[in-house]
Amino acid sequence: MKKIRVWDLPLRLFHWTLAALLVAAWVTQYIGGNAMDWHFRIGYAVLVLILFRIVWGFIGPRYARFSSFLYGPSAIAGYLRGHPSQRPGHNPLGSLSVFALIGVVFAQALSGMFTNDDIFFTEGPLARYISKDLSDWLTWFHRDVSVVALYVMVALHLAAIAWYVVVKRKRLIRPMFTGDQEVEEPMPGIEAARDDWKTRLLAVTILGGLAALMIWIVTLPRTYL
Repeated sequence: MKKIRVWDLPLRLFHWTLAALLVAAWVTQYIGGNAMDWHFRIGYAVLVLILFRIVWGFIGPRYARFSSFLYGPSAIAGYLRGHPSQRPGHNPLGSLSVFALIGVVFAQALSGMFTNDDIFFTEGPLARYISKDLSDWLTWFHRDVSVVALYVMVALHLAAIAWYVVVKRKRLIRPMFTGDQEVEEPMPGIEAARDDWKTRLLAVTILGGLAALMIWIVTLPRTYL
């Protein structure tokens, strides 16, 4: 066995920051009241992170790219039949989990931008630009549909990690801290992910641009859209 760099630092920071923000979003929503101001801010940060992950999935290092863990039906079926994946990074089931989580979190965060609250007169920054009926529907979707899907996906994600760690004795958590994964040796064609200062500077630039865009959107005067 040998170790190679699979998860670049920007991707690892994305992973753990998103996990912390999702917990914070749940806590602030549970508390309610004035904490909802922070709930909205956390939602903006989550949306920026998800947009970053989508961009990074196309231009980031090799194992961060969606193409590196985009498996076809036959590969997924073979993995379910017991044929192990030979690629570093996400296995076929893990890849499905990643795509599902990104989609659900994106839907949850984006719909929150259009929500309203008829009781406390609070609303998402983009609710003013759509009809009240559509805002009401997106509010229902945000509070009763996508959030349930998010809870289910997070529970399945944690259960899968626990199963791999306890039953299959595979280290899945440590690589998300160190960035290095153990692979069979020799494995022709397997190369380490790029994780140098240029990669990190690119990530900071993208994240900063997305954050600036989000700040512009949430502070946009009513007459501008």
